[in-house]
Amino acid sequence: MRILIILIFLMSSSFANETKDIKNVFINKELKKYDGLTFLDVKNEELNLSDFKGNLILLNFWATWCAPCKEEMPSLDSLLTHKELNNLKIFPINVGQDSKEKSLIFFKELQIKNIEIYFDSPVTLAKKLGLRGIPTSILFNKEGFEFARIIGSINFEDKKFIKWLSNYN
Repeated sequence: MRILIILIFLMSSSFANETKDIKNVFINKELKKYDGLTFLDVKNEELNLSDFKGNLILLNFWATWCAPCKEEMPSLDSLLTHKELNNLKIFPINVGQDSKEKSLIFFKELQIKNIEIYFDSPVTLAKKLGLRGIPTSILFNKEGFEFARIIGSINFEDKKFIKWLSNYN
């Protein structure tokens, strides 16, 4: 019971309240800096998040077996088509231990055209960032600091969300 209370306290002290108008978006009370955040592309080549400094970054953690992930993926894909978000980089990172082939089929079935598939193998990035479930998206500002999280699914096409996010672009 004590562990549960401590966990609830840690979660509440890490994030401010949910934004008033946008469900599941939690803005950090303090910016968070991480070092050595890496993930893999479909060619199994390692990418370092710090290489994309100067851009607004959205890391989206998902899996092919996750129904809410499947529901939100098309709206995540279309997020890149908004002019006001021209400095946004989106990295959908599969943490479900799904194969490359299974992930490609998942994207094809959902008609995903604007974003690529990335992998967290063997789930080291998710551990470093303290993920507690999927889907979860983590937002980094141009300086590379985490400023917000989306815990659970969201409609990335929500006009309130796009307007809010464009303030960070």
